[in-house]
Amino acid sequence: MRGAAVAGGVVAWLAAVALAQAPAGPEVRFTDVAAASRITFRHAASKTPVKFLPETMGGGAALFDYDGDGRLDLFFANGARIDEGMTSGRMPEKREPQYWNRLYRNQGDGTFADVTEKAGLTGARYDFGAAVGDYDNDGRADLYVTGYGGNTLYRNQGDGTFRDVTGRAGVGGGGWSSSAGFFDYDGDGRLDLFICRYLTWSWEANLYCGEQKPGRRAYCHPDNYKGIGNLLYRNQGDGTFKDVSREAGVANPEGKSLGVAFNDFDRDGRVDVFVANDSVRQFLYRNRGDGTFEDVALVAGVGYNEDGKTFAGMGADFNDYDNDGWPDIFDTALGNEMYALFRNQGDGTFNYLTNASGVGEATLLRSGWGAKFCDYDNDGLKDIFVAQGHVLDTIEQTAPSLRYREPPLMLRNAGRRFADVSARLGEVFAGAYAARGAAFGDLDNDGDLDIVMATLDGPPVVMRNDGGNRRRWLILDLVGTRSNRDAVGAQVKLVGAAGGAQHQFVSTASSYQSASDRRVHFGLGADEQARTIEIRWPSGAVQQLTGVKANQILRVVEPGQ
Repeated sequence: MRGAAVAGGVVAWLAAVALAQAPAGPEVRFTDVAAASRITFRHAASKTPVKFLPETMGGGAALFDYDGDGRLDLFFANGARIDEGMTSGRMPEKREPQYWNRLYRNQGDGTFADVTEKAGLTGARYDFGAAVGDYDNDGRADLYVTGYGGNTLYRNQGDGTFRDVTGRAGVGGGGWSSSAGFFDYDGDGRLDLFICRYLTWSWEANLYCGEQKPGRRAYCHPDNYKGIGNLLYRNQGDGTFKDVSREAGVANPEGKSLGVAFNDFDRDGRVDVFVANDSVRQFLYRNRGDGTFEDVALVAGVGYNEDGKTFAGMGADFNDYDNDGWPDIFDTALGNEMYALFRNQGDGTFNYLTNASGVGEATLLRSGWGAKFCDYDNDGLKDIFVAQGHVLDTIEQTAPSLRYREPPLMLRNAGRRFADVSARLGEVFAGAYAARGAAFGDLDNDGDLDIVMATLDGPPVVMRNDGGNRRRWLILDLVGTRSNRDAVGAQVKLVGAAGGAQHQFVSTASSYQSASDRRVHFGLGADEQARTIEIRWPSGAVQQLTGVKANQILRVVEPGQ
């Protein structure tokens, strides 16, 4: 069975190569429309002379439809006021508006309205990331915000406001949390919550790193601090969660986790977890189906790079870029390390394809954070976007070949290799940013993927895709009934008119400290319709659609009750 699947994957791989060798087609440009959209948010890191490590690690973004009007809204996590005399007895100050988290409502006319105060989302701590999911299956998207010293669960009230239910729900966490994501690991139809935690760190433990010269103090390397276990909260179905981190096997105290992504890498019907760790080995948690996970990163070949070395894993995605039905892994790193591309072999192992794919050559001198496999030009092949910028604002003094601020990166999928096409995609790709999180979705519902890039201590970049919809497309809005309402964990196979297949996994998580649209986007190239669509719902139900016309957003409800 598995051998047949692998053989079929080879056929799909060759078909992808043939497609990618076709002419590039219509040109695509991205335009930064943040100012025109009336988005005035500016991330506030509150930098100090002592260079507390949290100052350089924010912020994240989320794209989600909080008010159910069919349009994606924007959320940004923000820092808080700190000073060089910070101690654990003091909380970073969030009261001033410049430090508030921000929620922007999509007006549907290309502009956004700041609804933060009305929604009750100003925040209470130095925050980093966001996760989105309908944890109570009431049809409204809820929001989880990670930070230093604890996290916050906001329940969507359905009237434009959110209520802080962290205490009752029991998901406050603690320590330093980074990325988080909702997923249904036990298949009970309720969304559970996985939280990455970064380091065992405190204000008092912040060390002096760098040279003992004016202007040469640097943010410390994570090797100077101990790791900390991640958190897994199981949804009890009554508005509360239970911390099952240790009993589930995901609380490895050696982790220094910054990114998380979900998929079913061995196609056994259970959701697995990939965790990007900073300068220690990466984690791949295989879901055993009995409420526990087994870390198989070493035997699967994704714990280290091909030289057996660790790297600064920060942002991650877990999706099928080569259309063979087996989800692959992309993991960002710092300059002089190269980003990691792990291709799923279909036998429980992955092949490190960074160099063979062209990713290594394109990323050797880059430092990446938020990232995703995304079909920006709707040709049916998933490309790779990366938000970039070095962690050290002093890096150019010690490593002249690297840059603190960098342009974003787009690697176009050309079958067996990726090509850096950033220079062709407009002025926004020529800018230099201290970028961190990135969120993905179709903000204007025109059929091509837009990108929101959060920057450190600066304004976001709202990258409108202009031209991607010249090719045909399809967006599926899946609604679970027996499964969780968001259909998180559903696997979708689309067969085009010419017979080529694409595969998508429903999730809002991946990237870095950010959440993307849960709707599933497919580029169809020249196809006027999808020949067939197969949806494997988390409940186990299988649904078939045939002859689905291109260029539409289609709502699909899980059959049965």
